[in-house]
Amino acid sequence: MKRLNFEEAMRVILKEDTRYPLEAYVFLRLALDFTIRTLNKPTHGPSRHITGQELLDGIRLYALQEFGPITRTVLEAWGITRTEDFGNLVFNLVNHGVLGKTEQDKQEDFANVYSFQMAFTDPFLPSSLKKSVKPIKRKRPPRTKSKEPS
Repeated sequence: MKRLNFEEAMRVILKEDTRYPLEAYVFLRLALDFTIRTLNKPTHGPSRHITGQELLDGIRLYALQEFGPITRTVLEAWGITRTEDFGNLVFNLVNHGVLGKTEQDKQEDFANVYSFQMAFTDPFLPSSLKKSVKPIKRKRPPRTKSKEPS
């Protein structure tokens, strides 16, 4: 597959998949950069890779930092209402060569990771109004290290 730069990929993706606007993809790229910096990942190379869970955690923190109490409203305006939507955005970029993935990375890694109520609304509610729902915990098989060719 020919690797496209972000701008070229956006032209193609936005024609093929009209669910999300350009702003959602730009936000995702910024959130990815934020996550890489937060996790102190190198700027390039195989150890730069982050998991879907790490990215979703970074997206949550970045969104709250950038948009505060209106985070959920902004995301919903872009058609993003659940963690699966972030997976759709990520895999659109993967499928067009903008982002890479490992064999272990799956779009399902983004399914039901957290509720938007708990992630983006509850932090701004008074304690007495916060829902007493626990975060969704998924069982994940242990990741195996891929062997690098010698």
